[in-house]
Amino acid sequence: LILFIPLLSYAQKDVTQFFDIPVDGFKPQMINKIKSKGYTISKEYEDALEGEFNGEEVIISIQTINNKVWRVSLSDKYTRDEINIKIRFNKLIQQFQNNERYITEADSIISKYTIPESDVIRYQFSLENKRYDAAFFQKSLKYDSIKNETDLLKIKLDSLDNTKELISEEEGEKNLKLLSQLVKERINSENKRVWFMIDEEYGKYRILMFYENGYNEAKGKGL
Repeated sequence: LILFIPLLSYAQKDVTQFFDIPVDGFKPQMINKIKSKGYTISKEYEDALEGEFNGEEVIISIQTINNKVWRVSLSDKYTRDEINIKIRFNKLIQQFQNNERYITEADSIISKYTIPESDVIRYQFSLENKRYDAAFFQKSLKYDSIKNETDLLKIKLDSLDNTKELISEEEGEKNLKLLSQLVKERINSENKRVWFMIDEEYGKYRILMFYENGYNEAKGKGL
């Protein structure tokens, strides 16, 4: 039991982080932790905070399920026109793509999510019901170490294959175990979701961003 409790505490901490604060626990404590980062209680919105985030003035709100925090939501305080919201959205794509803290979908993510110059957002919103959003995942605590081990083993196996040598049963089992662990850490990472979208309001636009703890979201229990 003494050994089990620290392991349980470690596992509980591997959730989505906002400013290195776990998106977890109870709402009042979460609000106080965010306030400690320099944010102030909003005068316009109940239970919300405001301040600067990534160079933008934002409104921050906390959402709960069964009294447990599952999402931190950020909304641009000020709206933009169509040209500038494209620039802001595409810049965020590049920032997340270049951040080693996140798992992305390889090179495809830029072309998949970036808004082309030819897109007329107001037309896409009103007539095509198109939604502009992009999702990323914070790496689990063990993801990088397992990924590095897997890559090193792959290099070794490729070199053996080139020399027509056979791998040992032990090496084969180790490879399968590492691949299984990597899949597990990928799944864990997918519970640490961060995504953002363009929101339209009377012909003006703003970015909404969400830091979500997938372990605390509703799973349909009690339906």
